[in-house]
Amino acid sequence: MKHKVLIVEDEPFLRMKTVDLVEAAGFEAFEAGNASEAIVILEATPGIRILFTDIDMPGSMDGLMLAAAVRDRWPPIQIIVVSGKQKPSARDMPDHSVFFPKPYDTKKVTDQLHKMAA
Repeated sequence: MKHKVLIVEDEPFLRMKTVDLVEAAGFEAFEAGNASEAIVILEATPGIRILFTDIDMPGSMDGLMLAAAVRDRWPPIQIIVVSGKQKPSARDMPDHSVFFPKPYDTKKVTDQLHKMAA
């Protein structure tokens, strides 16, 4: 059974590339364009193991707020946060989450996905 990864990215091309990366790493990818869509998917899809979210997104919640909400509501979910514009401090990140600056190293991200799924 493949582990489920939810990718939250508002830029369609980047979301597609991330889906390809996640699937090539052997995971099942789910995708959302913003935090509201992500919450709906999390509520409807049991077994999501990893959240992969960009920080900068339109809507009422950015990726850091989404990550904090996921940490509170679904504590077992592992979290990867990415951004090309921001570098959050450790205190801005939810516990047990990892940050990668964009453009990220696909091998490092793939290794982190496997580590989180283990």
